[in-house]
Formats: sequence, structure tokens, C-alpha cells
Amino acid sequence: MLQRMAWLTSAATLLTVLAAAPAGADGAWQKVGGDARSGVSGIAFEGRTADGAGVDVLVVHDNKRSGQPRLSRITRRGGADKISPIAWDGPEPVDLEAIEAIPGMPGEYLALTGRGIVYRLKVTGSTAAVVDYSPLPAIGKGDDFESFALVAQNGRLAALWADRGAGADRPATLYAAPLTFAAWGQPLFGAVTRRAYRAPYPTGDGTRHISDIAVTDSGRIITSSASDAGDDGPFDSALSGAGRVTVSAAGRVRVTLAASPTALGTFPRYKIEGVECLPGSADALLGTDDENLGGYVRTMPFCVA
Repeated sequence: MLQRMAWLTSAATLLTVLAAAPAGADGAWQKVGGDARSGVSGIAFEGRTADGAGVDVLVVHDNKRSGQPRLSRITRRGGADKISPIAWDGPEPVDLEAIEAIPGMPGEYLALTGRGIVYRLKVTGSTAAVVDYSPLPAIGKGDDFESFALVAQNGRLAALWADRGAGADRPATLYAAPLTFAAWGQPLFGAVTRRAYRAPYPTGDGTRHISDIAVTDSGRIITSSASDAGDDGPFDSALSGAGRVTVSAAGRVRVTLAASPTALGTFPRYKIEGVECLPGSADALLGTDDENLGGYVRTMPFCVA
């Protein structure tokens, strides 16, 4: 009964906040990049600021040429955002699309490229050092990845990622697998499962059914979807509750997708490619890669159990 009452209270709070702050309202977005090289392709929570009043997050940029920025830190405090570059130490990736903190390993992250190369990073101050890198398992024909999430349950770790899909003819493919690490740092993936997924919004030909993934502490899977008509837009995107994931004490990963997912919020004019649930709150930090129009971030309370 107490759990049900808590859930109802959280749901009521979410509805109240959404009613007070219309999805996509320009005033709620904070600009963090002014061109195609500084958009937000993925977000990872790094930690609270020293005074506890803000948060630090790492964001990846999908640049492809040598010397272009790959990683930045955004410090969010009191409605103001400070952006700081992070130097990349090691082999340069092409087209970084997602990043996730490794649970239980402070300062360590996995970052994913569009073609499925996973980079393990150690971030110290303003430098990110490459520890190791390897391809994802079970890459399918035509797969194009924009999302990656890690789940820690029952002392075990699992990874979720997805081919983004393309319009009505190609749904997203959501992959899941147990995850461990070799002694030298390489990510090691176990048996892979696959699920097809179609976003409830947008629904046009240019729809990317999964542009990022976040998982709440209870295992709820939240996905972003987006449409992209070109480097100058127009863009459109949404967040949806896609289903749930569990990891057993034996390391078995189970994904259950919603039969009819519904959009939690829609965001016309923005292309959301980064979603991160901020620990200790219901807030999701959203990031956009609006190509020539730059990048924006905002928080909304979508990470309810």
C-alpha cells in the first residue's frame, strides 16, 4: 500500500510539473553549443558540484575529423551552464553518440560510436584517457547506434544499446547483454538478446525510434526518439516509457517492452540525442544535437519509478 501511495504521489507530481512547463517551451532550454560541432550526442552524470548546489555531466560530440572536440563537461548550477572542454588522450573515435558512467568505478565511462565501437575511458580533471576499446557484439546489417545505458542490479552489470531505426520500414532494435571487464580493461559482453521497438512519436519517414536510453533505479527504460530533416531542421523528438529491464543475481538480463508505449513528452523543433537520469531525483537531463543550430539542455521529471 505504501509503495502504491508513493507511486501515485510521484505520478501526480510529474503531471503537475508537466502541466506547468509545456514540453518544448523555448524558455526552458539552455544553449550549450552554437554550431554543428558542439551539439550534445550523449550525456553521463559525473557527480555533484563541491558545494552540492549543481551537477557535473559529461557530454559527447559526434565529430569525425581529427582534432575536433569529442568530450566536454557541463556544470549546471542555478539555471546557469558552464561548458569546459575535455582533452582526449588516446586513439580518436569517429562519431561518438553515447556515453555512460560505469557503476562502481568512479571516473570511468563507456562511450559508443555510431558504428558500434565502445571506448572505455578514465576521466581525471580535464583529460579523458582511453583505457581500451572494442566493438559491440552482434552488430546487425545497417545498424546505426545512438544510445547506450548500463544497469546495475543484484551485484551484476548489464548493457543496453540500440540501432536507432529509420521510419516505418525499420524499427529500432534494442540489444541487451550482461557486461563484465577483462583484467586489462576490455568490456566483455555476454549472451545478447534483441527486441524490435517503434516509437509512438515522431512517426514520419525520418524517425529515429531510439536516439538514447536511460534506465531508472527501478529498471524502467526511458527512450528518446527524434526526426531529422537535415542540418538545418526541422527537428522533432519525444521521450517515452519503453518498458523495463531486470538483471538477476545469476546475471540473466530480461527486457520487457511496453506493448503500446506512450510519449511522456514531445519536443518540436529539438532533436534529443541525450537522456540521463540524475541520481537522487526524478529529473532527466535532456540534450539536443540540432546540427547547425547547436545544442541545448534542460531537465524534466521523467525518471519516475
